[in-house]
Order: sequence, then C-alpha cells, then structure tokens
Amino acid sequence: METRKSKILGKQVMVDGLMAFGKLENGLRTLDFECIEDVVAEPFCGNFHVQVMRDGNVYMTERPKRHKSKPIFRDDNCSLSHGKDGKYYFVFTMDDEDLRKLPQQLVQQAGNIARKVLKEIIFDKEVMG
Repeated sequence: METRKSKILGKQVMVDGLMAFGKLENGLRTLDFECIEDVVAEPFCGNFHVQVMRDGNVYMTERPKRHKSKPIFRDDNCSLSHGKDGKYYFVFTMDDEDLRKLPQQLVQQAGNIARKVLKEIIFDKEVMG
C-alpha cells in the first residue's frame, strides 16, 4: 500500500478492512469501514472533508473546529458579534409562522442593536478623549 503525501504529525497506522459506501433513501451518502485486524485505537468523532475517488480510494481530512464568537449585543430574535476574521455579524432568526411580524421586528430589533453600538462608539470617544 502506498501512503498519501501529507503533513502528518505522529504515527500513521495502516489497517486492512472492508469498506462499503452507498446512498440512503433520503439521498444522503453513507460510508462504513470494518477493520479486519486486531487494532486498539483511540475512538474519536469529528467533522471531516471526505473525498471518494473513482477507483474507490477514500481520503478524509478533519475540518478545524468552529469557534463561535460571543455576542456583543442581543435582542429577542437577533445578535451582533465580532468574528476572528475582523467582521461584524448580525444574525436575525424568526419562525415561519411569524412571517407577518418579520419586517416590523427586523427593523425594530436591528434599530435596538444599532443604538447600542452607537452608544458604545460615543462612550469610547469620550473615554479616549
């Protein structure tokens, strides 16, 4: 067996086994691997990028964990946070059955958040001088 060239830290273990992949009735794909060797491995769970090639080879790479930023301000259906990428995120959520309330609530709550941000900016200007 040939090992993929990658930046692997630590020991890579090669095992023999049987792999089955297919598609469920709902259209989602499934992939199962059954090891046929006696191996003691540390169990883990994670989100992965999976690539199945035409020849049946499968390559999996774990995705980095998503770090959520804590909201700076909140209202009933929305929040404002600042991401590690230097961007501000305004998130508004509302149930389908409240569609008629959505425009008024969106304007009201976005305005509430905007006023809070404005107060913060003015406060910072006064403190910084």
